[in-house]
Amino acid sequence: MLIVPLALVTAGLYAWLIGGRYETTDNAYAKQTKVSISTDVSGRIQTVRVTENQHVSAGDVLFTLDPEPFQIAIQRAQAALGRARLDVEQLKVDHETAVSALDIARSTLKIQSELYDRRAILATKGVTSSTSRDELKLSLVQAQSAVTSAEKRVENTLAALGGTPDIATDDHPRVRAALADLRLAERDLAKTAVKAPANGIINQVDDMNVGEYVAAGSGLATLFEVGKTWVDANLKETQLEFVRVGMPVEVTFDAYPDDVFQGRVASISSGTGAEFALIPAQNATGNWVKVVQRVPVRIELLDNDRSEQLRSGMSAIVSVDTGKTKLDRL
Repeated sequence: MLIVPLALVTAGLYAWLIGGRYETTDNAYAKQTKVSISTDVSGRIQTVRVTENQHVSAGDVLFTLDPEPFQIAIQRAQAALGRARLDVEQLKVDHETAVSALDIARSTLKIQSELYDRRAILATKGVTSSTSRDELKLSLVQAQSAVTSAEKRVENTLAALGGTPDIATDDHPRVRAALADLRLAERDLAKTAVKAPANGIINQVDDMNVGEYVAAGSGLATLFEVGKTWVDANLKETQLEFVRVGMPVEVTFDAYPDDVFQGRVASISSGTGAEFALIPAQNATGNWVKVVQRVPVRIELLDNDRSEQLRSGMSAIVSVDTGKTKLDRL
């Protein structure tokens, strides 16, 4: 009568002591990177080249927009670029003309100054009249004014060339702006072919129809990157005492109960799931009831070759190997 109860107690104590090594939860789900497919430009859908749930590779064209408006924009940008280059060449010619005019004005001023000096000497000797000298003085003042005006024109044309008279045409700010507009127009044309950003499965394609006008940035389809799969396990806060990043994990999915996937603890969330809820729980009330919180733990799957058979949202059972039993922790 004593041996049987003692044996049961001993067996239970032994099972309890060697237990506690694995922290397990069935509140776990597969997750995959979800990319919203949208366009960088607005336009009307011309072709749709994929079907619902189709596997696509990075770079595959999903759908295209009508390219004609963007081709016209490129032609306008090319015309604006040509006009800007002509304007810069004209500015160089204007600068050269202004420099030549300045040289002529300075030469004229020099001649008028010499004539005035000679006439002034003759006037002091009484050889010529003061009226003739005043006429030359007026011409001298006009020549000085012409030089000042010519210098201003040179300064203006030089400023229009960015302070560098021999600047390369394509280095001028006006031409560079036109070149940028042309590159932007070419980029917009290239963006009319919307491509898959990564390998995966495309969904919600049925919402795209030929002839439909779409605005830039609007989500049109969803791409799940099947090659990037992880598991979010929501462990109870009472299970986290000995869980550490890097610990090995075994994962079993409800869809494949006979397959065991190997993984590792990649990270532990900085807050409980309630902290990231749209409306966090407020427990500062008199009728508060304590509820064990769950903390998301990200599990990285090591079987990358087999992860492609998984789908986002699949239920899973996670078992974290802490490496120590209750007996080891005593």
